Amino acid sequence: MFSNGQIVFGILFFVVFAIIIGIMYRKDLKLHKKYYAGSIWVLIAFIGFILMISAIKFFFK
Repeated sequence: MFSNGQIVFGILFFVVFAIIIGIMYRKDLKLHKKYYAGSIWVLIAFIGFILMISAIKFFFK
């Protein structure tokens, strides 16, 4: 389906992209901690809401 060149390009692209994303995340870590300090609670509330909807659907089926 893919040629060897396309596979090599895809693998190299993924590796370089992951490295660059990691470096940029480390650079912005201070800003993340400052501006997104309570975001974990939003995630927990969202997951809880989805679980509650699933439970209601399961029990009233």
